[in-house]
Amino acid sequence: MLGQIKSRSLLAQVLAVNLLLVAGTVLVATVAVDAHLERLFRGREALIFGLAILATLLGNWLLLRRRFEPLDRMISSMEQVDLAAPAHETGPVRSESAEVERLNAAFRRMIARLETERREAGRAAIRAQERERRRIAQDLHDEVNQALTAVSLRLQASIEQAPPDLRHELTETKRLSSQAMEELLTLARQLRPALLDDHGLLPALHSQVRDFGDQTRIQATFSTRGTVPKLTPEQQLAIYRVTQESLSNIAQHAQAHSVNVELSFIGRTVLRISDDGCGFVTARAGGLGLSGMRERALLAGGRLSIWSSPTGGTRVELTIP
Repeated sequence: MLGQIKSRSLLAQVLAVNLLLVAGTVLVATVAVDAHLERLFRGREALIFGLAILATLLGNWLLLRRRFEPLDRMISSMEQVDLAAPAHETGPVRSESAEVERLNAAFRRMIARLETERREAGRAAIRAQERERRRIAQDLHDEVNQALTAVSLRLQASIEQAPPDLRHELTETKRLSSQAMEELLTLARQLRPALLDDHGLLPALHSQVRDFGDQTRIQATFSTRGTVPKLTPEQQLAIYRVTQESLSNIAQHAQAHSVNVELSFIGRTVLRISDDGCGFVTARAGGLGLSGMRERALLAGGRLSIWSSPTGGTRVELTIP
């Protein structure tokens, strides 16, 4: 009869099991209990009746635990779901209950839908962010930079016509204006790398690492291995931004003397940024840009891994299959 309740409703299974237990209890009680009720709680009959009740409770617990075990496994699987992990997939939960199987299938569909929606929302957010970066960079280059250029030209004209006691001050002001103009151009390049759009990933990374070394006085090297495959614009941008954020973290926090950026295309695309700095044990919530780097890696179909220790520096690794 137990075999006939497969894939039935959970309620029907519980009712059937309890019906079997009640029938078994009545049978045992009929055999064990004498027709005279006054002997029910005396001697051997009372012991047999107590054992029968204990066996009934134990059997009920064992059978119902078996029926509800798939639900426990499914709850554990739900609790372990992490949408921040790449392509999280919950395995099927085998059960003799049709409701449990339907619930598990619905849960897996929900996780897949949430993952798809999260990826689409993330891509839309990054596209909007990049459009805003491009707009700001264009404004800095076309408007602010032109205004500073005009200021520098006016200052130069004023220097040529100024009396000797003012020339030094005007010259210093012109120097500060030129410095501000250079910093704005650097900021514009960081907001939207023109080299990535015009010349491709490798020249953009090479320029980025070279500029990092020049600005921070940290020995920085860039190397590649293998033949460059065809990468999507999202993957190229993810590689560039992860490199940019990693180098920024090194400059601000690592106290490093050397940095090595390696991009390997052997088998799969792997970006490694290693430094010999002080490392970190735990990152503060929202700090170091790690969450943004992981999000970019996920949206590009890759995985970001980080190893760090106070004595061994830090290694950031972006893997794109």
